[in-house]
Amino acid sequence: MYFERNSAPFIVELHIYIMPYSDIANTNTDTTDTTTRTRIRDMTPEQTAEAIKNVAKNIRETSSKMREAVRAIRQSGAIDELTEAVREATIAARDTAKEISDTARDMRERGIIRETIDAAEETNVAARETAQTVRETVRKTEQPQTATNQSQLTENIPRRKKSETTSL
Repeated sequence: MYFERNSAPFIVELHIYIMPYSDIANTNTDTTDTTTRTRIRDMTPEQTAEAIKNVAKNIRETSSKMREAVRAIRQSGAIDELTEAVREATIAARDTAKEISDTARDMRERGIIRETIDAAEETNVAARETAQTVRETVRKTEQPQTATNQSQLTENIPRRKKSETTSL
């Protein structure tokens, strides 16, 4: 079937599956599929007409059930409640975003953000200088001890009495 809607053609396909109602209502817990499907070309014209009547009846019944469900949901207040909850959440998100924006603007205007950035940069420089000092200290302690080491010098010098050192 071809229809024109807003000057653009579109195709409607109708697939009809004939199944016993018990198969439709079945929760299909079996591992085997017991449904049988019949194609329209395998049906007689009378069977096709009956199948179309059943489809129309099912559409009417389903539409009626949908209208009842929508009516019950609307009357229960669930739609209003959901709408109000979404509205409140949206307002809360908006207010939170505005508060964060105002706080950030205030901090920028008072120079707090610049001061924080400057302090972080100064801390970074100090940390690099400290790391360099530690590296140099480690390198010095790793160098082999030479004969000019203070402890070796003092061991090789004979000890003199105090009176000897002053008389020289």
